Amino acid sequence: MNRDLTLKQIAEGIPKSVLNASDKDLEGFQEILDQTIKVREAHKDLQRMVQSYSGSKKPSPSAMQQSS
Repeated sequence: MNRDLTLKQIAEGIPKSVLNASDKDLEGFQEILDQTIKVREAHKDLQRMVQSYSGSKKPSPSAMQQSS
């Protein structure tokens, strides 16, 4: 399943309550979006670090034999 949305799809999915929101509500919503983006980017960075660490820490053949 493709989870990437186009900007048009996102805009079409905005509920009327957001479109009719006050400036204060929109500022709060913007802050939530900003923090969500930060968390998303941090998650991507963490995934890259884990992949990098996992790729550099391959067990030696002797260690694999001992665990069998």
